[in-house]
Amino acid sequence: MGGFDSPPMTMDDRFRRAAWAYFGYGVVYWLGGAWLAWHGIGVRAGASRFSPAIWLLVGLVFVGLIPFLLYRRRRFFERWVLSRRDFARILFVFMVVRAAGVANVGLGPDGGSVPAPWGGLVSLRTGATVFFFVTVAASVLVAWAAWSDEPSA
Repeated sequence: MGGFDSPPMTMDDRFRRAAWAYFGYGVVYWLGGAWLAWHGIGVRAGASRFSPAIWLLVGLVFVGLIPFLLYRRRRFFERWVLSRRDFARILFVFMVVRAAGVANVGLGPDGGSVPAPWGGLVSLRTGATVFFFVTVAASVLVAWAAWSDEPSA
């Protein structure tokens, strides 16, 4: 009768949503990290053996690889490494740690500001707060995929 009845969501649907959420989260973090590195904040060559460009390249690999592994079952991965569900659970834990880290920056003392891409300045606290909410939103969808049961028919 109504157009509001929809078929139940499958596990694959949940993992696809989690993959897209992680991709969005990854792009936001990657661009934010690149912007901060461009302005000398964050990963510094003196604090690491690797240059900021290497860290940005590694981050870009994660932005593509993790959603690729979440989006659908990968026989080679699930057979030799982890199930997709276990992978999502471990990913969720890392995302919670990341959320705690940016919450610490957002709630900590004012750490200065950085030029905004659109002009003006953005405080590091404001940026960390935005990153916190992006992380929480994506981690909720990853957790939903990782811990939900297959819907009954």
